Amino acid sequence: MARLLGLGLLLVLAGLGALWFMWGRDLPNVSDLDVLEYSGQTRVYDRTGALIGTLTPSLSSGQSVNRDLKKLNEVSGWLQKAVVSSEDRRFYEHHGVDYIGIARGLLKGLLRNDLEGGSSITQQVVKNTLLADLQSARTPERKFKEAILAYQLDRDFNKDKILNAYLNIIYWGDAGRSDIVGAGMAARAYFKKDARELNLAESVYLATIIPAPNRRYKDFGAYRNVMKSLLTRMVEDGRATRAEADAAWKTKIYPAGYRISWNEDGTFRYANLENLERRQLNLDQTESRGQGKYQYQAYMQAVEKELLPRVGRKELYAGGKIFTGMDIAAQVAAEKASLDASLPPGATLGLALVNPANGEALALVGQKLTGDRPRDWNNALQARRQVGSSIKPLLYTLALSKGWKQSDTVLDSPIEGDYQPMNYDRRWTGRYVTMRYSLDHSLNLPTVRMGQELGMPTFEAKLRELGLTPPPNAGLSLSIGTLEASPLQMAAAYAPFVNGGIYFEPHTVRKFEDRHGQSVYTHQPVSRRVWDEQTAWLGLDMLRGVVNDLTPSQGGLATRAMIDGWEVGGKTGTTNDIKDLWFAGVTSLISGAVWVGQEDGTPLPSWAYSGDVPTPVWQQAVAGALAGRSKTNFKEPANIAYRVVRRVNMAFRAKEADTDPVARDGSRQAEQTGQATGQDAPDTLEVAPVEPPPPVLPDSPSTSESNPAPDTQTPATEVPAQDGAATDIPATPPTPEEPAALPDTLPSPTDPAQNPSAPSSAPDAAPPEILPVPFDQTEAPSVPADPNALPELPPTTP
Repeated sequence: MARLLGLGLLLVLAGLGALWFMWGRDLPNVSDLDVLEYSGQTRVYDRTGALIGTLTPSLSSGQSVNRDLKKLNEVSGWLQKAVVSSEDRRFYEHHGVDYIGIARGLLKGLLRNDLEGGSSITQQVVKNTLLADLQSARTPERKFKEAILAYQLDRDFNKDKILNAYLNIIYWGDAGRSDIVGAGMAARAYFKKDARELNLAESVYLATIIPAPNRRYKDFGAYRNVMKSLLTRMVEDGRATRAEADAAWKTKIYPAGYRISWNEDGTFRYANLENLERRQLNLDQTESRGQGKYQYQAYMQAVEKELLPRVGRKELYAGGKIFTGMDIAAQVAAEKASLDASLPPGATLGLALVNPANGEALALVGQKLTGDRPRDWNNALQARRQVGSSIKPLLYTLALSKGWKQSDTVLDSPIEGDYQPMNYDRRWTGRYVTMRYSLDHSLNLPTVRMGQELGMPTFEAKLRELGLTPPPNAGLSLSIGTLEASPLQMAAAYAPFVNGGIYFEPHTVRKFEDRHGQSVYTHQPVSRRVWDEQTAWLGLDMLRGVVNDLTPSQGGLATRAMIDGWEVGGKTGTTNDIKDLWFAGVTSLISGAVWVGQEDGTPLPSWAYSGDVPTPVWQQAVAGALAGRSKTNFKEPANIAYRVVRRVNMAFRAKEADTDPVARDGSRQAEQTGQATGQDAPDTLEVAPVEPPPPVLPDSPSTSESNPAPDTQTPATEVPAQDGAATDIPATPPTPEEPAALPDTLPSPTDPAQNPSAPSSAPDAAPPEILPVPFDQTEAPSVPADPNALPELPPTTP
């Protein structure tokens, strides 16, 4: 028995050692929670040295941040006692971890496959602050780290400080525009009082709803008996007398929005929730707002997020000076663009502008601004959303870096194999279209064929060089938008188009000095060459084409990005089910990106398109940032020449300007490595044109946007060009993403009665719908051997 016990002990120690090796070596510093003692006088300056604000000590709770921190003597003693009896009765006895509670939680996990349960107040503080990045994941890793950090916290802090931290970070519900975080906000939201003024009855109510505040708030009657039970526990724990508990039970309370009729014995006749918005109204009426209170909030959040892991909370909030790369004119313009933005109901946005010369963030906006307090979640930094067709310029520029030319042609025809993407309108020309034409119209089929030939591993490596993280096993769908990124990441990824091919990691902070003027942190730029100068210029030339080649009536995707007097390039992006709308674009001085969508990922209305929603926001922000500046053009490198190809003026490497275009269909790569793998193969010089499979007209139009087989797609029709030659007709509405296979711009419904929420647009805001024409299903559309036989649609032709 002794040997077995010894062996068991060794196994336990070995197991703990293994857990420590895996999860315990890189733990956060618990001293970062001691923020209430800091001065809060750390000043923040813009790029010119102008003061823009002061960093206020804060505690995070998941996605929310509480900057209205209360010291323990500023919180009602009754609330302190009620919370302890409700959440952790043995709080003052255990050492951070309640082993009895843990045993109960482990038993629950074994019986119900649920690792939650048994968390002490100390553990909840750790979970919602130091381990917030794990997002309350129900994993052994989180529970192990939580227990270790809780022990350290209990060792380094007294119980009052731990309870104080808990009362400042606990989530008390969603008021609408604001999350209710901390005792100060809870007292104002529910009872329109200061936290120190709460009586026992109100305190018990607030403690009772902590486990599920939004649900419990909406059903007062269902949890009234829970309040009585908590009062009994407080008497048992010695935190209230029986007389105090009885008096509290009979105290009439009126949580925000409720009409309650009370009986004298503490019961009630009815409790009706009549105003669900009352909590938010209470917050609005009791909050000290002041001039410009929420100005620059997203940028200040970014500064805090950047410095915290480098200097720690104690140093960050102890006073000092932070010098940033913010451009006040750009920040003000970006916030004004957000305020003015016309978004679909329920949608929000994220906006980032960076300096292409060094990667400094010039402006950040994390939400759709309304003038009231914005949410703490910063979409400019924290959102990770599919980017749709805004990824395509990166793939096209990769092709240019491999020796392709804008005039090279790619087959616009269905793909063979299991993966079956499509152009948005299910049509295809069956012809070889230039790379320039394909990007101008955001065609999916030629883009995927390019991805086949270039190889997905090569593209993934390039995306990583550009600071982006490709999803695992994305395959060819990566070429048309399944990458997830933030606006700041996309702005940084587009910047190399402007600066000659150098990628700079985006940042906000230049330097941080402590209160004695000693340098604590100085940013060291992280940069790398991702394109050679000529390749960057050729990619930029294609971006300029997206904005300038086509008029709205011809299907121009980004005409609303134009800025008077400035050269502009950019690309729209729309994802599947219209969940995400993007515009990423550049001028000579600014690279920026705007995302619009619902934070919960639900679809936007069918009338919302990236050419109409985020693009004007980008345009207003960038135009405002450039106002008053000397106009500068993009800096063209040496050895660039121009040729008119299919009536479009295109840039080339001088040595390639007069070489024949190459026709490609992706089959060389597919034959060598298989379409699904997309692995690298030697550079392809030329792929002979092949005939696409015969198209079959569908029996009836389909509304599904999922991947249809090629025979559900329809070849586009031909119309005579001005000179009598056949002309490639854009697949309208122009294009798509896959699985984000939706258009970047389309005409909005013109009947307000049918769509009263749709924004107004000119009748020529998008190309006219091309209706199917009778087609001989026994014949495939002919493919010319000479790609030059079919001129591109001239930009000046309606």
